[in-house]
Amino acid sequence: MKQLVLVFLGGGIGSILRYIISKFFNPYFQHFFLGTFLVNIIGCLLIGIIIGLSFKNNFLTENQTLLLATGFCGGFTTFSTFALEKHSLLRDGEFLYFSFYTLSSITIGILAVVLGLWLARIL
Repeated sequence: MKQLVLVFLGGGIGSILRYIISKFFNPYFQHFFLGTFLVNIIGCLLIGIIIGLSFKNNFLTENQTLLLATGFCGGFTTFSTFALEKHSLLRDGEFLYFSFYTLSSITIGILAVVLGLWLARIL
């Protein structure tokens, strides 16, 4: 139960921060969502640091990693988890799986958004 609370708290804080950053930076460019872009890149950097520290001499406990990586970074941006998973595939030499998973996630994700928008319009 404690682990669920840690993920919940980290996710809530990450989500609030994502909202604030996006609300502040997105209006500056018409066709480039600067706030979302910054959140995604910062999230990738943070999850790399957090996971790296958790592996380095057990610098972070499992609960701290849950709070920060799964909770905060997960609430801040799921893109960070996506990027970390892609790194794992590349590190393991799984180039075919990397390519398939990356392309299918992006393509199908965009198609799912389009489908969802279409369904919402006809319902």
